[in-house]
Amino acid sequence: MASQRGESAATAAAPVKRKGLDKSHYLYIAVIVAVVLGAVVGLMFPEVGKSLKPLGDGFIKLIKMMIAPVIFCTIVLGIGSIAKAATVGKVGGLALGYFIVMSTFALAIGLVVGNLIHPGTGLKLAPYDPNKKAATDSTVDFLLGIIPGDIPVLPTLLAAILVGFALQKMGTQGAPILKAIGHGQALVFRILIMIMWLAPVGAFGAIAAVVGATGVQAIISMATLMVAFYITCAVFIVVILGGILQVVSGVNIFRLMKYLGREYLLIFSTSSSEAALPRLIAKMEHLGVSKPVVGVTVPTGYSFNLDGTAIYLTMASLFVANAMGTPLDLGAQVSLLIFMIIASKGAAGVTGAGLATLAAGLQAHRPELLGGVGMIVGIDRFMSEARALTNFTGNAVATILIGTWVKEIDGGQVERVLSGAVPFDEQTMIAGHVAGEPAGEAAAESARPQVPANA
Repeated sequence: MASQRGESAATAAAPVKRKGLDKSHYLYIAVIVAVVLGAVVGLMFPEVGKSLKPLGDGFIKLIKMMIAPVIFCTIVLGIGSIAKAATVGKVGGLALGYFIVMSTFALAIGLVVGNLIHPGTGLKLAPYDPNKKAATDSTVDFLLGIIPGDIPVLPTLLAAILVGFALQKMGTQGAPILKAIGHGQALVFRILIMIMWLAPVGAFGAIAAVVGATGVQAIISMATLMVAFYITCAVFIVVILGGILQVVSGVNIFRLMKYLGREYLLIFSTSSSEAALPRLIAKMEHLGVSKPVVGVTVPTGYSFNLDGTAIYLTMASLFVANAMGTPLDLGAQVSLLIFMIIASKGAAGVTGAGLATLAAGLQAHRPELLGGVGMIVGIDRFMSEARALTNFTGNAVATILIGTWVKEIDGGQVERVLSGAVPFDEQTMIAGHVAGEPAGEAAAESARPQVPANA
């Protein structure tokens, strides 16, 4: 009976996943086409390309409009999630500690690589000026003026932190408020997703303007950033995560990645690590990690252990700063890193959330650099697969590590599964594997915002 229910549930869920896959591909293809067309227009008709800059500026203003609500909701819910995850005891505390250390380490790696390759150097784009009027067309002024102005980021961040801790102190009385903020976050992210469907228009205008002003150098700089980011993510997975996994658990990272091969294909096709969340839970349990450990570690990691996103945030920030001709000194880089550590916690990987966090960091520290985000819009989707794959691998490794540290993993089962002696049975993808046993389910529900997401 349980198997039949599982099969029917899986069958019912399949069309939903395919629908999401199609939408993601439409947006992805549209951005690629827009980037190519923008580059062609900028190269062949430089003056026309420069005149399209308001399209990119308008998209940046829309992203800026969402920065404050995104930061407020994610930080408040993030603090609430930390409190709830910590209540599950040793596993939750250990997982949170590991996630904070590793994501901070990933941010630092992004800064180191960015300082080594200096992406964006030589472009010298014009600084962003929100008060500057478009001299060519009053209609453009009017349309851009409709979009709300800046909302200060740092005061919003402070208010969110205070609200989060205040809700903790309120205990059960604060639960309805926290739930309401969760619904508010769902609304905010829904608006953000709607805005991201304008990304092809914004990317077209931004790329055309940049290429029109700087020529082939802009294309080379963007390609350099993408290649460097992919290489950095690969090294982080193989060397850093693989090394820790081998030393602590005696598990080879390549064998684990082979075991998760289907999940990697799913993530690569959707650019979303969230798409593989139920399968990761089921596969980690099958691997030999206990249900309570999986039920706490995996959902919490999806909100707090975003290694790929962390690397992206710091490398993209340095790229924008260099492209604008105002490189960040060491003090500014450290300050930005601290901001990203706080702002990225609790943020679900919704389409555009990483871009909003990047814009928030730049607006809080160097507002004049915000114009460079237009270039990132054009290549953001090209880097989303690497972000998602790195995030996913980081959470899989974390689950095995936590299971090893708390002695809640069956080493014999691990070897049997990775050797292929006990293959994963797709029929085990029943409801109980989505969130584990009741304790795991409760932890899963409390540990992360329930919002459809992309990396």
